[in-house]
Amino acid sequence: MERKMELLAPVGGREQLLAAVRSGATAVYLGGKGFNARRNAENFGEQSLEEAVSYCHARGVAVHVTLNTLFLDSEREAIIEEIKAIAHSGADAVLVQDLGAAELVRQICPQLALHASTQLSTHSVEGVRQLEEMGFSQVVLAREVTAEEIRAIRAATHMKLEVFVHGALCMSMSGQCYLSSLIGERSGNRGLCAQPCRLNFKARGREYALSLKDLSLISRIEQLRELGVDSLKIEGRMKRPEYVAAAVTACRQALDGQTPELERLQAVFSRSGFTDGYLTGKRDLSMFGIRRKEDVTAAAGVLGELAALYRGENPLVPVKMHFEMEEGRPASLTVTSQQGTQVQVEGPEPQLARTRPTDEALVRRSMEKCGGTPYYLGELETCLGEGLMLPVSALNAMRSSALEQLLAKEEASRPHPVREQEPQAVLSPVGDGKPALWVRLEQAEQLSPEMESQARRIILPVEELEQHPELMTRLGEKLVGELPVAAFQKAEQRLKELLPRLKERGLATLMVGNLAAIHMGREAGLRLVGDYSLNILNRDALEAYKALGVEEAILSFELNLKAARKLSQVMPAGVIGYGNLPLMIFRSCPAKGPKGCGGCSGRTVVTDRLGNDFPLLCHHKQYSQLLNMVPLYLGDKQSDLRGMSHVVLRFTTEDPARCAKVFRLWQQGTSFDGKRTGGLYYRELK
Repeated sequence: MERKMELLAPVGGREQLLAAVRSGATAVYLGGKGFNARRNAENFGEQSLEEAVSYCHARGVAVHVTLNTLFLDSEREAIIEEIKAIAHSGADAVLVQDLGAAELVRQICPQLALHASTQLSTHSVEGVRQLEEMGFSQVVLAREVTAEEIRAIRAATHMKLEVFVHGALCMSMSGQCYLSSLIGERSGNRGLCAQPCRLNFKARGREYALSLKDLSLISRIEQLRELGVDSLKIEGRMKRPEYVAAAVTACRQALDGQTPELERLQAVFSRSGFTDGYLTGKRDLSMFGIRRKEDVTAAAGVLGELAALYRGENPLVPVKMHFEMEEGRPASLTVTSQQGTQVQVEGPEPQLARTRPTDEALVRRSMEKCGGTPYYLGELETCLGEGLMLPVSALNAMRSSALEQLLAKEEASRPHPVREQEPQAVLSPVGDGKPALWVRLEQAEQLSPEMESQARRIILPVEELEQHPELMTRLGEKLVGELPVAAFQKAEQRLKELLPRLKERGLATLMVGNLAAIHMGREAGLRLVGDYSLNILNRDALEAYKALGVEEAILSFELNLKAARKLSQVMPAGVIGYGNLPLMIFRSCPAKGPKGCGGCSGRTVVTDRLGNDFPLLCHHKQYSQLLNMVPLYLGDKQSDLRGMSHVVLRFTTEDPARCAKVFRLWQQGTSFDGKRTGGLYYRELK
């Protein structure tokens, strides 16, 4: 049987909603006013959200509400109220990034389906398996996955798979970008990304090295169907309604076996054209592009044509009609929607026909006139007495009345029941103990004798432990193996095979930075320590990861120190105290040249328009990581860290001598010997 695919359209406001539904979307995703990844869109308050859901449901369109940003403990009551508003609206699903938000949804409204946002960076079999175990019903896969990786994920899960099919491409893996946050205090994880990546960053002589073309897989929809994709997602909640209409129409055409109008879609918005490089695995320079002057001017010629696509109600919903006409009884019309809603209306009694009696053809012609409504006649049944007639005006009046009543019934709100949320536990005051010192190294040769003797924990990538197995014996319980922040299909399989071998050699503890790593680490029987990339900002998230087996955590560096200290009361939690903080994760490397990785050492820089160099670190050609240009350093502010469980010195591109020097500076509590930043630890996150 052919797989029926959901066509999921972006809705930033009322006009986009009309454009999406009237152009043929079968589902939409939209945000409330507070906790969604497009906070600068028009979005929907409680009343307008309920109206939007009612409008969509009457037209057979599902509504996914985005609750896909991280929240702070100070915002807990506000997000609880938003969850209740979503439940009251009768929406079909809620999309989340923060596991704390997911847990609140489960507690407040278990009937709401949970969808995993692309901000959770799910890109592998193990990550999807973990989500399925947690009760998620649908996952938005990372944009970076290939066709074969989708196929492998499909074979491993019963969850519905949602894939972006058109729209803007973030340079970084979603959920792992902190560039806007650290250089402009506008967090992408909080829905306020300022898109600094679209500025002119240079890499190895190439300009705009952090700007990708827009994604378009519309011409590959049949391939996505064959791969087992359930939902086709269009990006663009900040885009104008004409864009939504164009994208939905093109997808609808492709789904219906027609040739999609991609030229018109490219005219309304593109960045030097489109790319399908991630799906095909051709991650070369053809993926990169910027918004050019000709891209902007092309839109003017198609806006009027596109606006016409959603100017009026389109009959997209089939209804079944049953018409009866018998002598001596009022005529009767019963209309049933595809969702099972039914209305019945009566008309006048039929008269004996003087000329032509009312037959099925005449009834059909009248019942087909559904203009101005979202309905069209799908199936007609008639039961007609012989020799009887009813004026056409009466037939039309019955049809109009029935469809009007049906629409009113279909638009009636159907709220989900909610439970009262348990109050938070009262925690004891924050302590003032000195945090334990942890050291995270990129390579084994960065380890100094002082670190080995004085650090409580020493964290090294598992690939380094494979190359230096003696460290597991030498360092014992002090050693923590670190899984990579991204591991696609082949790399993930290799890591799954590696972990049991490392455990046999003595590794006991594993640093995990995503749900896939948690799943692998737990299956391998290792103790788990959560890394910064879990994006833990609140108590509910910390509790959720604790329930998954995480025993200690490094909190998000987007959190200020005052809030971080309070979280250390939930489980042993700490912060990064030194390091060039990671800003972005790339599968399509900005330092790639015309011949790919040729001539690159794996250690290079990306330069901004002011001439600042950001280190770029390659991870075994699986992904590359952009680091902040200036290191974070709190060594002379250690009193501000009291009450934390631990603090991490995070070394990446430093040579061994530099690592040893920074370690000594920290131990002495002295100032840094160069430029440094306090990050976001002393600021309020927006």
